[in-house]
Amino acid sequence: MFQKVLVANRGEIALRVINACRELGIRTVAVYSEADRNSLHVRFADEAICIGPPRASESYLNVPAVISAAEIANVDAIHPGYGLLSENANFAEVCRASNIKFIGPPPEVTRLMGEKEKARQTMKAAGVPILPGSDGVISSEEEALQWVAKVGFPVILKAKAGGGGRGMRIVRSAEELPNLYHAASTEAANAFGNGELYMEKFIEQPRHIEFQVLADEHGNVRTLFERECSIQRRHQKLIEEAPSLQVTPEIREHIDATLKRCLTAIGYQNAGTVEFLMDEDGQIYFIEMNTRIQVEHPVTEFITGVDLVKAQLRIAAGERLDQILPEKLEIRGHAIECRINAEHPVKFTPSAGKITAFNVPGGNGVRVDTAQYAEGVVPPYYDSLIAKLIVYGVDRAEAIARAERALRQFIVQGIETSIPLHQAIFADEDFRAGRFDTKFMERFLAKNN
Repeated sequence: MFQKVLVANRGEIALRVINACRELGIRTVAVYSEADRNSLHVRFADEAICIGPPRASESYLNVPAVISAAEIANVDAIHPGYGLLSENANFAEVCRASNIKFIGPPPEVTRLMGEKEKARQTMKAAGVPILPGSDGVISSEEEALQWVAKVGFPVILKAKAGGGGRGMRIVRSAEELPNLYHAASTEAANAFGNGELYMEKFIEQPRHIEFQVLADEHGNVRTLFERECSIQRRHQKLIEEAPSLQVTPEIREHIDATLKRCLTAIGYQNAGTVEFLMDEDGQIYFIEMNTRIQVEHPVTEFITGVDLVKAQLRIAAGERLDQILPEKLEIRGHAIECRINAEHPVKFTPSAGKITAFNVPGGNGVRVDTAQYAEGVVPPYYDSLIAKLIVYGVDRAEAIARAERALRQFIVQGIETSIPLHQAIFADEDFRAGRFDTKFMERFLAKNN
């Protein structure tokens, strides 16, 4: 096992990794920007090194600064968390060249899965179902129209190197395709430095379902069931739960077999999440893979009893999956996660500033992952996520009841948060009945505003 790990992240995920390392007897090194000098991940790490000014581009995304900190601290490995450098293949290569273990997949695999169209074709070759669409990058508006003739409207244009909803446009007619093609390509080029697009058939009312995977460095791959992530706004998830109400044992078995075959073939290692859309008929289609730990990983931990961050560390240290996971995993109960964001619950505008009061709920089946505290400051430079409320119940009804109870006891003053929005969602009859898809929030906001 590693002696010392640098955590190349901030906020709740940095603290989450530090906690896992401490339980495994690993010393930790935090890196921080000047804005995060008083953060809890800095306080609770064994060592901490400032790597730059507040802006992420000058600190957390500054690869030379992170590597320099790792070399100064003489660490064995770097855990990137999620976001920031976690899916940066170049960073993983620099770690390798510096003889520092990158806790994640090899850079070649990260690069393959990061190019969305290559990932799509790789999954297709392994028998993973994908949406009908172009065989590769579309070079022009004319070629896009040729593909539309094969798959039919509506279609969705997607950035080859994209994610998070950027470089995406839904096209419903031939007349609007040229303008939307140009807009998507321009946005993709600005966001990712690559304006190439591919195209898929668009599902009007899909559910967003993702499968958690773990793969060791000895060719073994396991899936740890699915998560339902359909409650989202502008492609940003708000509430996640596990398991999904719509995924049958037959679907789980099929996806498990195909993902094992595909990920073994490409040499995948460590944790990852494979994301799918499910159509109105219950058919499921691959959309992308995230080659890192996910924000919503705690719901999987609740229903399986597996500590995914510890598993990441143990895999990176060379352990086999049969040493880490039980021979047979079973779904136990139901878990739901609420992303508590520092933003206005109706206007969705960011809300930075000092937290004047902070109380997190507790009790049976309640977990809060956060790095915030009373008198702490939420800086304006980073993602708005300040806490994750995760609840567990023997079934979905109990999980919802615990979430409602916990949200009432969750106190954050001094800034605006999304807690009132979550309370309103849990009171919604369609949500409680499991009648939702990725368009749920559009209908919900139209109904309630």
